[in-house]
Amino acid sequence: MTHEAGWAHAPGALRGPSWLREPEDPDALVAHLWSSTAHKVDGVLHVGGAAVADVVAEHNTPAYVLDEADFRARARAFRDAFSAYEVFYAGKAFLCTAVARWVQEEGLSLDICSNGELSVALRAGFDPARIGHHGNNKSVAELRRAIAVGVGRIVVDSLQELERIEMITAETGLRARVMIRVTAGVEAHTHEYIATAHEDQKFGFSITSGDAFEAVRRAEAAPGIDLLGLHSHIGSQIFDSSGFEVAARRVLALHARVSEELGVTMPEMDLGGGFGIAYTTQDDPADPAQLATEMTKIVEHECRALGVPEPRLSIEPGRAIVGPAMCTVYTVGTVKPVRLDGGAVRTYVSVDGGMSDNIRTALYDADYSCTLASRSSAAPPVLSRVVGKHCEAGDIVVKDEFLPGDVAPGDLVAVPGTGAYCRSMASNYNHALRPPVIAVRDGVARVLVRRETEDDLLATDMGDS
Repeated sequence: MTHEAGWAHAPGALRGPSWLREPEDPDALVAHLWSSTAHKVDGVLHVGGAAVADVVAEHNTPAYVLDEADFRARARAFRDAFSAYEVFYAGKAFLCTAVARWVQEEGLSLDICSNGELSVALRAGFDPARIGHHGNNKSVAELRRAIAVGVGRIVVDSLQELERIEMITAETGLRARVMIRVTAGVEAHTHEYIATAHEDQKFGFSITSGDAFEAVRRAEAAPGIDLLGLHSHIGSQIFDSSGFEVAARRVLALHARVSEELGVTMPEMDLGGGFGIAYTTQDDPADPAQLATEMTKIVEHECRALGVPEPRLSIEPGRAIVGPAMCTVYTVGTVKPVRLDGGAVRTYVSVDGGMSDNIRTALYDADYSCTLASRSSAAPPVLSRVVGKHCEAGDIVVKDEFLPGDVAPGDLVAVPGTGAYCRSMASNYNHALRPPVIAVRDGVARVLVRRETEDDLLATDMGDS
């Protein structure tokens, strides 16, 4: 139960969560939380063959450090495990022109959900036929552009969107390839805001209500539309295939009904994805090969039971490719022991970033880990809370972590698993400057996205004129 004076005063608040264990060596990395090349040398974190202390000496902090070899390896792992599928990288997780090129070079397709993300993809030279366009409220302008450049699929989310596509194709004489996004009524075991297949939310057409069948019927009858199939997505940060089994059964039942009642065999089906990653030691994600085996068996079994041919499948791994490939490095500014009820003390470690570069802790109550990245320490570990510099009590980066008791101003702290939804959701709150993205590979660091400057910040401020 929450203490009347707030969560910080609740019994057991200073023991940390049940899954967090005091480490025997606070210098050691928990390997599965980090990118594959991450390791320490005399306490100094190295990623991609480069010491983060050297990266920081050149590029300052905070900074996102992206392990290119790890990113590419994770992309290949999904491509190879799901070799019979089309695998879509989630542009919304993190996208820049270099990453779009990596995705294409590794044989993956690309999901986008805005005009801006489409612009980045096209600037990178990404093949439009391998782009899928998501979004629950695509404007006429966005749809017009997507159809004009020839995106491979538009994932339709409403009847109004279908009407817009029909209007555009009639005007232009172009054809649009579409999938119908359906809600299967499966609630993923994840945060409310990232569970996307239960009925009471904004995405997709309900199978239960009959809206999904009606959308399919409308799309099939539209003269300028090529109907590819159904799209289902049950949420994000999902660790097993159990939710997909229920969703696939319901979506394939609709697929079979369309074949039987409308005489239409839809050639494709997207099972979504949103596979989880390890942010802390409590997370145990499945590997791509295991997921591929389980999901393929589910579809094969259901198609046999329904007596329908298997459609060509596609998946969307979500954060699982870029998430573990990036860490964020901060400089410690203030270390403050705060005395609480009963003589307890909580150590607050303040860093030079915060919710402007990682909103997920405040937005989703997300858990993260961290490590002292710039030196070794023999000090006993102390349960600490890493916080940002913003004017919000909820500006927390890492809620609970054991750090060496001698952490001091000037030290570097690195947080793993920040590749997804950190830079892409970064803001200028308190007029902070968004950090750079630095790619590291074979000991070489290069800037993919530069740090914002005050000139950038002021460029859109038109003054009082």
